[in-house]
Amino acid sequence: MESEKVKDLINMINNLDIKNKLRLAICMSQSKWSGLIYNTKENYEKFDNMLKSIDEEYRTTLINFGKYKIVMFAMAKLMEMDTTEQNKVALYLFNNI
Repeated sequence: MESEKVKDLINMINNLDIKNKLRLAICMSQSKWSGLIYNTKENYEKFDNMLKSIDEEYRTTLINFGKYKIVMFAMAKLMEMDTTEQNKVALYLFNNI
């Protein structure tokens, strides 16, 4: 049974556009704080290349992800979860990009 925290974050992810899904995936795949089993270099490179292909700003400048409030909000929600919940959200997000 999914926890309400996981369901709420998955619902939020479903409402993100593809650029913000990729931004969130990049943050998650390079994050050192979490116990994610999916935060691999390969995932980071895949999502990084995908975002570069559709986002001119990301391709040409160093982006401060902090300006994307929804991405930072999602990361904050992730930090409140236990490792199992974090991995459920990561697996969902990574499989839905």
